Amino acid sequence: MPYDPLMVMPMREELTRAGFTELTTPDAVDAAMKLPGTTLLVVNSVCGCAAGSLRPGVTMSLNHEKRPDNLVTVFAGVNMESTQHVRDTYLANHPPSSPSIALFNNGELIGMIHRHQIEGRMPENIAKALTAAYDEYCGTPTETVS
Repeated sequence: MPYDPLMVMPMREELTRAGFTELTTPDAVDAAMKLPGTTLLVVNSVCGCAAGSLRPGVTMSLNHEKRPDNLVTVFAGVNMESTQHVRDTYLANHPPSSPSIALFNNGELIGMIHRHQIEGRMPENIAKALTAAYDEYCGTPTETVS
């Protein structure tokens, strides 16, 4: 059974305010994965590690000199069909993990951070791991997130 959309609204808005597009259908997922360049996909969650580490760390990472071209998210337990489609189609070689972060380049998975790599980590550590990947794979943005 999905979570109440009103209950999770602040958790969703934390990423959408930072520039993420929430993917609510499998078709939206497929369209996002066809976008050129690098795409950061966040599988959002209601858990404490998403609130305390994932979302703050991801948001922090976006203030880096380089960052992904595209920012997208699905919410496990809310966007049920789109989350399952991501797992079945784009993360099929990885166990389901909520929360998690995946970086794609022209639709090809190039890196992933699983829940067990998020739990107990400070947001700064998540941001540091992401910015290292951005330095390797991403171009320079024109603006930063506040």
